[in-house]
Amino acid sequence: MHIEIAGAGLAGLTAAAAFAKAGASVRVHEKGSELREIGAGIYLWENGLRALESVGAYDEVAGRAEKVEVPFLRDHDGRTLQEEWLRNHRLYTVGRRHLHQSLVNAARRNGAELITDSPVVKASPSGTLTLADGTENRADLVIGADGVFSKVRDSLGLRKKLVDLRDGGGRHLIPRTGDDPVNQTIEQWNGGRRIGIIPCSPDETYIFLCCPANDHEGRNQQPFHPASWIESFPEFRSQLERIPANTEGRWAPFHDVHVDKWYNGRAAIVGDAAHAMSPNLGQAACVAMTNAVALAIAVTNSSNPEFALKSWESAQREMSDGVQQYSRIYGKIGTAWPKDLLNVRSALVKKFTGSRRVQATINFAAESFPSGEIRPVRPDVDRLAQELLA
Repeated sequence: MHIEIAGAGLAGLTAAAAFAKAGASVRVHEKGSELREIGAGIYLWENGLRALESVGAYDEVAGRAEKVEVPFLRDHDGRTLQEEWLRNHRLYTVGRRHLHQSLVNAARRNGAELITDSPVVKASPSGTLTLADGTENRADLVIGADGVFSKVRDSLGLRKKLVDLRDGGGRHLIPRTGDDPVNQTIEQWNGGRRIGIIPCSPDETYIFLCCPANDHEGRNQQPFHPASWIESFPEFRSQLERIPANTEGRWAPFHDVHVDKWYNGRAAIVGDAAHAMSPNLGQAACVAMTNAVALAIAVTNSSNPEFALKSWESAQREMSDGVQQYSRIYGKIGTAWPKDLLNVRSALVKKFTGSRRVQATINFAAESFPSGEIRPVRPDVDRLAQELLA
């Protein structure tokens, strides 16, 4: 079985590591000149951690991750609204670059080929990935993991709509000091602005600064001037003043991607290409990695390619759409609430998120992971490959 993948982000690399683990021939095309991620942090909930375990990347990731014992959510007056998100499950934070490199290492260790300077322009339902130079690469399965503005998805006619949520954020890394929380994360709201203080390695703290699109002063994060954000969050002056003026981070808009299907013929889409969402629940990457592992499980456990892709989407779609929806609602409450009713927002958020039932409803994805295992692919008897190539 041969797999061609467009995009060497977290979803593409997880898919590559999963299929390569099964013994498939895997080639990943990255349009950039190097394999890299932005300098920021990321939440890894139980489902994301299980995905990493499935592809052999967990130990390396966990080696530089921060175990979170209490994730705080606070309001404009510093009052705690929530501190019990899924305390019965694992939650880690880690630097995105370390996570990305760990997946690169796992994919290569499992046998995947990763190619840079290899932009993909389109894919076909017949299982062909076409590069910018006109090269056509045939495969038993083509995977589009090429992001929000996926050319693979659009060339397959799968996009329904792409929505600018009029919300966004900047991601910044700062040197970690004794002023920063330990085994805790803090998210605080003030009006339409949100700040996150997240230790993500032994020597780094990740800060996110989110605000609506019409907050022009808040959006102006490159170069970074801390005064406006210190005015909104004076208790985090220490962290805000550690963000360098020439920070790599910048405000970027959040998008929702809606598609008709996740596949067309021998081509499938994963990650942001299929279900981009705002990162408000810390689940966007976890869902992407989970779905990539689920795809490998479905394909390597079936002799019928059409059934495999159909059952994969059927099993994972409801979960993914639900996370996208709840993340969108979370963002609207956090950014679009009337300023003269902030105390009402605090009371409502505290009441509803204090319910274990509501917590489980919002964070259900963390408990969702595909059943089954990635099966070894044996070329001599692989009926799936034979059917796909027929």
